[in-house]
Amino acid sequence: MRTAKVKLLALFPAFLFFTPDWHQNLSEAEMIAQKEHKYILLNFSGSDWCGPCIRMKKEIFESDVFKKMADSELILVNADFPRNKKNQPTPEQQKINDATADKYNPLGKFPFTLLLNEKGTVLGSWEGLPNESPEVFIEDIHNDIYTSRK
Repeated sequence: MRTAKVKLLALFPAFLFFTPDWHQNLSEAEMIAQKEHKYILLNFSGSDWCGPCIRMKKEIFESDVFKKMADSELILVNADFPRNKKNQPTPEQQKINDATADKYNPLGKFPFTLLLNEKGTVLGSWEGLPNESPEVFIEDIHNDIYTSRK
């Protein structure tokens, strides 16, 4: 019986369990993007208090179609600003998040998502929870990439 379970698990597609890495440092993400020739998706969130942020993560970022596209085309960065004491980032990470917000989100919008090229130039942005499916969100990303190449 144990052998049958192992064989069954081996047949189950591994990609269903795959989740792209979310980086916490934009400078590091830019270096990776330059090396891999990818774009950067920067998301500002309040992971433990912002309802639209939580929904965006669940409905868009955790969708299989988004994860598949992000793995091949994007470097993902999350600048998180939680409120609960138990969820607070380290002081070093808070400095990184604050510096990223000062540059890209000085008005403190949540959620706020930006598409950047490998040098940090803004190609597109989404304020709030996009009122669209993950597939349409991906189309928006691709449109911004296409427009930037003209």
